[in-house]
Amino acid sequence: MAKKFDDLVDFPILSMKYKTRLTKKFKNRKKYEEPNPNNILSYIPGTIVDIFVRKGKKVKKGDPLLILEAMKMRNQIVMPFDGKIVAIHVKKGDKIPKNFLMIEVENTGK
Repeated sequence: MAKKFDDLVDFPILSMKYKTRLTKKFKNRKKYEEPNPNNILSYIPGTIVDIFVRKGKKVKKGDPLLILEAMKMRNQIVMPFDGKIVAIHVKKGDKIPKNFLMIEVENTGK
């Protein structure tokens, strides 16, 4: 009984060309997306304790945006650059997972 080789893919390494069969796990993986610097994402799961900004507010680099509590530790999330708050996707008391979009900002820095 002959094996089918339709599912083999080519990949070059230096001047050699190899063939391999991809696993289902690899085929179904989450594709890489370039991070958007204007989106403030949660880096750990936790609970929103306090929010210090509102939509439309101009903030400077280092200004506190909110407090995210995780494992009894309060993490202050600060503004990474000068900008303006476009949207807030969380409210006080929300339990959020890792990589959750908390705040959208617009860069106004030069």
